[in-house]
Amino acid sequence: MKTVPFGSSTAPAVIAGMMRINDKDEAHIRALYATARESGIDFFDHADIYGGSMHQCEARFADALRLSASERDEIVLQTKCGIVPAQGTFDFSYEHIVTQVEGSLTALQTDRLDVLLLHRPDILVEPEEVARAFDDLEASGKVRAFGVSNHTPRQIDLLRTAVRQPLVANQLQLSITHAPILAQPVAANIAGHEQSAVRDGGGIVEYCRINGITIQAWSPFQDGRGHGVFLGNPEYPELNAVIDRLAASYGVTPLAIATAWITRHPAGMQVVLGTTTPQRVREAAMGADLELTRPEWYELFRAAGHLLP
Repeated sequence: MKTVPFGSSTAPAVIAGMMRINDKDEAHIRALYATARESGIDFFDHADIYGGSMHQCEARFADALRLSASERDEIVLQTKCGIVPAQGTFDFSYEHIVTQVEGSLTALQTDRLDVLLLHRPDILVEPEEVARAFDDLEASGKVRAFGVSNHTPRQIDLLRTAVRQPLVANQLQLSITHAPILAQPVAANIAGHEQSAVRDGGGIVEYCRINGITIQAWSPFQDGRGHGVFLGNPEYPELNAVIDRLAASYGVTPLAIATAWITRHPAGMQVVLGTTTPQRVREAAMGADLELTRPEWYELFRAAGHLLP
């Protein structure tokens, strides 16, 4: 499995996301985990809200696997907090962050989180409260590294006015068809073109590269427009024709090509899988080790409908 820079270390280019395991039985979860490990994926992504109630998927994961202490040491557990569905709010207060971490530790049956991300920005954030929470969680050994999700450059800068720990990751939506964070800068300063509109606060990919923040691409196979997965989707005939041709040329599946398009980017991004199908995990892992050429990458970009001036 290809690795990418992650904080002061490295991590696999593909992450196993656990947001959809709630309705899977324990045998299925164990098979999904085993396939990930066999494919070189030792990084598992959670969030406190996954599963329909707080900490549900985290608990399903731990109950199914019953990891020994030595096996726990072999993997990276990442979770997120900050969304409060019951209230329809976001909450980055000291009390909420610390309480949710305690809940995640209990649900995951572990004494520490390897990575904690702040899930979707809290408009009412007070950076000093976040800093106090991070300091206490780090000092107690309950969280080893910190990051964010769906944050703009200025939102990250605001946190960094008080937070002293490096922010090692930013989880952002990205796929071939949903790629404003890549497509907008290409169309910058083109008057009246939809693609030129700034939606990420301006240059989030470049900002993350400059500051050593690993981008984690979520929904890597979703079209981002409400039409579901773009692979095999008749809404995207030109794109799928290119994907199918490249898949046949490389001897892989279309899903592997969609993965390779993201991992080809020199920012060293991670692909966050949402699948619960072991075979698709294998296919994505194969894609991470496939290096698309520059012409192939741009051909996919154009076929997805993005402007290339």
